[in-house]
Amino acid sequence: MRTVHDRRSPHPLRRALAASLLLAAASIALATSYQVVEPSEANYRVREQLAGFSFPNDAVGVTTAVSGVVSFAEVGVLTPGARITVELEGLTSDNGRRDNYVRRNLLQTNRFPATVFVPTAVGGLPTPLPSEGTFEVEIEGELTLLDVTRPVVWQGTATFEGDAVRLDAATTFTFEEFGLTKPRVASVLSVADEITLEIRLSLARLED
Repeated sequence: MRTVHDRRSPHPLRRALAASLLLAAASIALATSYQVVEPSEANYRVREQLAGFSFPNDAVGVTTAVSGVVSFAEVGVLTPGARITVELEGLTSDNGRRDNYVRRNLLQTNRFPATVFVPTAVGGLPTPLPSEGTFEVEIEGELTLLDVTRPVVWQGTATFEGDAVRLDAATTFTFEEFGLTKPRVASVLSVADEITLEIRLSLARLED
């Protein structure tokens, strides 16, 4: 015998889908959002051996052109749309020739002016989010550099002070993972395989 469904009554799967959508919408509506504000900065760090020097040193390029918004649902889960953008044209180190090489040859900032990190999960924070205290965090997400997007993990600390958060974190990957070519210039004898990215972000809570 064929069962006839009452068309006035939603199918159970439709009811479940509707409930899920309502829950997601409610979570986003109750989200706690933080915006990147000054002072914030990002930098790269690469170990190099320069000609004429006995010891290796770290090449460090820094920029303060960092922006973005991160939102947490009521249960402390990141909501869609979170992203951090770093403009690369302003990266500067202690050597202008290095900066020109990094911008023009390594990062090709005329074609790819920014790198974008999209966080997908943050571990180590209590729920609900605290109003004070420092916590060790692990941030997972997708990093886009040039035209390559790969998963990365950042390790660091998040310090809460009322409506402000200070995030210090770092991640490490190889030149090869993002299709980057290690510098080959006469003044540089060798460059390590790994690049470390570091961020020091000031985050201000947005009004609900």
